[in-house]
Amino acid sequence: MRSNMHTSLARRIMPYASLLMLAIAALLISMPAMAQQSGDIAGTVVDADGVGIEGVTVDATSPVLPGKRTATTNENGQYRLPLLPPGNYTLMYTLPDGTERSRAAEVLLQQRSTVNVAITPEVDGATLEEVLVVGTSPLLATEDASLSDAVNYETFDSLPVGQEYRDLIKLIPGVQYTQDSIRGPSAGGNGQDNTYQFDGVDVSLPMFGTLSAEPSTHDIDQVSMVRGGASAVGFNRSGGFKINTISKRGTDEFHGEASYQVEDSDWSADPDTGVASSDRTREWIVANISGPILQDKLYFYASYYNPTTELVNRDNAYGPVPDYKSDRKEYFGKLTWAPTDSILLDASYRNSDNEGRGQGVGFYETVDGSTGSDATLEITILEGSWVINENSSAYFKYTDFANETRGGPDLLLSAQPSVGGSLDLNNLDRMGHFIVPQARDDDPAWNAFAQPLIDRYGYVGDDGTLQGGGLVGAAQTINDQNFYRESFEVGYDYTLDFGNVSHELHIGYHQEEIHEILIRSSNGWGLIESVGGEETTAVGDIPIYYRANFFQTSLGDYGIPPINSYAESRNIELNDIITWNDFEFNVGVMFSEDTLYGQGLKAVSGNLSGFENSPGTKYKMKKVSFDEMMQPRLGVTWHFADNASLFANYARYYPSASSLARAASWDRNLHTEIEALFDINGNMIGLEEDASSSGKLFQEGIDPRHVDEFLVGANWQPMDNLTTRIHYRRREARSFWEDTYNWALEAYSCTAEPDRFGCMPAGWAPEEPYIPNLNDYRAEIGGSTFVIAEVPNGYTDYDEVSLEAEWSQDNWYVQASYTWSDYRGNFDQDNATSENDFNTFIGSSLLSDGRGRMLWNMKDGQLRGDRTHLFKAYGYYQFSWNGSVGAYALYQSGQPWETWDGSLYGYSSDTIRFAEPAGTHRSDAHYQLDLNYTQNFYFGANDRYGVQLRADLYNVFDNQTGYNIQPSINTAGYGEPRSYYLPRRLQLMAKFLF
Repeated sequence: MRSNMHTSLARRIMPYASLLMLAIAALLISMPAMAQQSGDIAGTVVDADGVGIEGVTVDATSPVLPGKRTATTNENGQYRLPLLPPGNYTLMYTLPDGTERSRAAEVLLQQRSTVNVAITPEVDGATLEEVLVVGTSPLLATEDASLSDAVNYETFDSLPVGQEYRDLIKLIPGVQYTQDSIRGPSAGGNGQDNTYQFDGVDVSLPMFGTLSAEPSTHDIDQVSMVRGGASAVGFNRSGGFKINTISKRGTDEFHGEASYQVEDSDWSADPDTGVASSDRTREWIVANISGPILQDKLYFYASYYNPTTELVNRDNAYGPVPDYKSDRKEYFGKLTWAPTDSILLDASYRNSDNEGRGQGVGFYETVDGSTGSDATLEITILEGSWVINENSSAYFKYTDFANETRGGPDLLLSAQPSVGGSLDLNNLDRMGHFIVPQARDDDPAWNAFAQPLIDRYGYVGDDGTLQGGGLVGAAQTINDQNFYRESFEVGYDYTLDFGNVSHELHIGYHQEEIHEILIRSSNGWGLIESVGGEETTAVGDIPIYYRANFFQTSLGDYGIPPINSYAESRNIELNDIITWNDFEFNVGVMFSEDTLYGQGLKAVSGNLSGFENSPGTKYKMKKVSFDEMMQPRLGVTWHFADNASLFANYARYYPSASSLARAASWDRNLHTEIEALFDINGNMIGLEEDASSSGKLFQEGIDPRHVDEFLVGANWQPMDNLTTRIHYRRREARSFWEDTYNWALEAYSCTAEPDRFGCMPAGWAPEEPYIPNLNDYRAEIGGSTFVIAEVPNGYTDYDEVSLEAEWSQDNWYVQASYTWSDYRGNFDQDNATSENDFNTFIGSSLLSDGRGRMLWNMKDGQLRGDRTHLFKAYGYYQFSWNGSVGAYALYQSGQPWETWDGSLYGYSSDTIRFAEPAGTHRSDAHYQLDLNYTQNFYFGANDRYGVQLRADLYNVFDNQTGYNIQPSINTAGYGEPRSYYLPRRLQLMAKFLF
């Protein structure tokens, strides 16, 4: 249910929009077409002597464009057609004498297609020859000083890619190939630095920067990818890559398709995981239909997507495990309306419901521990563009994103924690999630206590005896977590021509609000363990026999409100693309302002801190102003030959994703765990609150994290069918924020113990607290001894050299890339927990959390995302018998890792406490080949109907390379992989088309 607190952003930004439009009218500057879900066409019409022809009318028509668009060449013969929906176009050139020429062009998402026309008279010069030329634009963009590419539906549908949005990322040159299901790949930044868009809507998980929404590839018409050299167009703040897609739309003809695809468990090789496997079957049902509602005016597109996954025949140490099933139903609808030839409106709505049951059962856990999940995704989009005249255009876009999730036990317990309550010792598996004790050698007293519990709740080991150490009862955590993002943007475009110099000036404004609502509670008494009377309470000296950890929200006495976290962002960008003879200059800047809001404080006057405690109250936590986040974007391209160019670019990025709105919030402490202590009879004898997650204050004057990027390269098209690009790029990330002990630089300097292992090196930083008077603030409002600070000398550097090539001819298409890179530093966001593939806080990880985790503790080295060598090649060939074959090939270096050993620093925990420099070792390199074959059969009048049969074979050589190495030297499996690339598997599909 949508929260009442989720108010309309559009109403709040109307004053800003009014001011913006006044500024636009005064400045006459614009937002270029490529910033939106569109592309454009530009070119020159010249005569036989190469002189531009003025007054040529250029009409553009396409199945995806209701009506047509028209432009007229200027005195230099130049023309522009902005804000065109991506697709295939026919261009009709009408000369002043009425003679016509026709050309074909493909418009790619957020790219410019250049179509130049030379008018050649016949031999006698009496008439002009009319020629129809059909061609396509290279998907490898070479028009400007950026690293951008596009992939159209015909391309990725012909390849063994996959069904989900996430699968498209494997096509981006130079980007790490990963099979993580949550965390993103490295692309010169950490896995939470990327930006994911669908129809221009940011579908990244708010505050975490991972890919939360998974629209299917079947709705996608084109994909655009920018991984470097960004201009101040499109509000690109990504420290990694930015990927965007545009969905299909209707045309003036009715079309539709329905397909069924399956991956049977018998068609997959056995996984090399070293544990008991299960039989997995996956199915996909897809259907869509599109067509006209009003001819040449109003089109529709609608689709249905239903993927399911089933795991059967599962076993673990306790015996058979119930079947697991995930079932997702997704509906999508889109309307495209052109009230006039110059105005285009799009409205769409997506609804996805995903339900999973029977998941999360560990190998040493009873079936009652299974978990389930429910997730609903809604995306609403309303956008429009207006080509005002030959020189100006405008657009607007409103989006509403809601991702509501609930995860928790399949079995809900009736036990309810209470102050002074008790445990039913005869039914511990119905009190919570109980950890069965293990017998100990030479400890009769302990074994006398533990053995009855092992006899009741243990599992049968390999030797036929009952063993402890397992888990019984229901899973302990109930997690309700809802995310919302509402945004609005507007822009206006104006083009100026002065002789052989042209300016494409623009201004754009974007504002969004993100909101998270979190309610986390426990099932029964949560996690229960037995301690056997070996510990005592502080009062009364009563032995503790059982301990339960559960969330405070489970105690009705507390009346704890949900945690609401907010962040607001405003962005203004100005850009000028200057074309002068063979040079194109990009001069731009983007200004950003971010505001984080927490919960639990109220602003007051008179207090040193400026706050007082107020549970449930929203407060401004941190504001980073426009003048602190100015992002210049400067580029130049020299087209020194008709088929070759050189380019250079400088860009600064301030990544927007931050988890601190929740991680540092005061009320987060109210949702921490409580530890309940029980005697031998199960009676409560103590209740203690864990305040480790209390609110955190920010160090004054800290600079926001930023990435500086330097790029040089060359484009060369040696022949019409071959396009190449080579470049060098460097990225430097600085000013990292992290929660850390306020007095860490003094406490860990070891001034008094200079020989202690892991001390801060001399000269690393002043031995001063981050907030000098923190204790005075804490005396007023409480809070943690940890603060949010800019950690001294934190850095990452990324260097890459890359060569890309695209070949397209007749029935062939091939794109290949090789990238050498070096990703190093001492602040590894991807290596800040015991595991990797889940949503971790940005700015509040384990980095800088005590000895062994400080940046000087051997953190400097190769980062987890480093892949020195990365080769990708993919393509397809279309046979004359309506069949095609596609292939995807990959080779990449392994994952860096290092040994962790907490004992060096005086800890029992090894987690991210390095015993050798970061990246000392590397897992095995991985190579993979995927293949597919597609056969089409057409029938009916004009081949109106079709049947498509398809087979996709992934990982042909069954190369299940291990990665995610266990680095803890004190843990079983040290140095061994914990994850493996998926085994060889076959998918078959049948599709009906009309």
